[in-house]
Amino acid sequence: MDPTTDNAGNTGEPGRARASLEALRAEISKAVVGQDPAVTGLVVALLCRGHVLLEGVPGVAKTLLVRALASALELDTKRVQFTPDLMPSDVTGSLVYDARTAEFSFQPGPVFTNLLLADEINRTPPKTQSSLLEAMEERQVTVDGTPRPLPDPFLVAATQNPVEYEGTYPLPEAQLDRFLLKLTIPLPTRQEEIDVLTRHAEGFDPRDLHAAGVRPVAGPADLEAARAAVAKTTISPEITAYVVDICRATRESPSLTLGVSPRGATALLATSRAWAWLTGRDYVIPDDVKALALPTLRHRVQLRPEAEMEGVTADSVINAILTHVPVPR
Repeated sequence: MDPTTDNAGNTGEPGRARASLEALRAEISKAVVGQDPAVTGLVVALLCRGHVLLEGVPGVAKTLLVRALASALELDTKRVQFTPDLMPSDVTGSLVYDARTAEFSFQPGPVFTNLLLADEINRTPPKTQSSLLEAMEERQVTVDGTPRPLPDPFLVAATQNPVEYEGTYPLPEAQLDRFLLKLTIPLPTRQEEIDVLTRHAEGFDPRDLHAAGVRPVAGPADLEAARAAVAKTTISPEITAYVVDICRATRESPSLTLGVSPRGATALLATSRAWAWLTGRDYVIPDDVKALALPTLRHRVQLRPEAEMEGVTADSVINAILTHVPVPR
């Protein structure tokens, strides 16, 4: 296929943009073994101007995944290790007094980047966690009453450990709702783990992505063209109603104390649209909604304590809802 023509027959910028974004998987696989769903989720978030919460045990390449994505997209990236003593100004920046000019000047914090890796975000107190809220929602930082816009594209990829809760500050529901997707990073399969060890035995250094052969295959211009094409993806009234029915069903589930808000329904519509375009269509089908339902909704619901004690999970509740909600013909 001509790289300027996509699966839907679109030529020009949209076709080139899709071809470039499809090449990301192959490029990132030079550094990260497997994790295709997480790569796709990060691309969907960039297309939707959203943010991602990455959950997985230590050592499953969460940090490496974000760094490889930034290298393959030719985007600036910064990493912040969230700790209990981290202050909001350590993230957003602060005013610094310049003795030569006798004036205060703004020193930008690490949030002024394209991809911000917020490592172990649940290890820092709520005050510092909330310092990211304005950046995530408004795409700006206000210091001393002056709003300062962030670069575009801008994505926060926050990581958290699902099994270690000592000394952590769980994200409140209102902040979780600001993340477009929650992606779970599983342990590798046996063969994938063999491939990882083989690469390390052959001299692979995760700190040197250039030596691993990771090269830029797309850039901000491709992302902008892709976003414009996604915005033109058709959504029928039946698909809109299907998304609403799924989200309303979570509010009526006996296993949940908190269902999906209208913001969550809007997010599911947006991610389904981006996924439809990535798979080569200019219209959304029910399967697109089903494919993105778990990562888009799992962090927007809250289980009842008794359901949690019985082994019920957010994923199992959402899967049951997807089974019972009528699919439009």
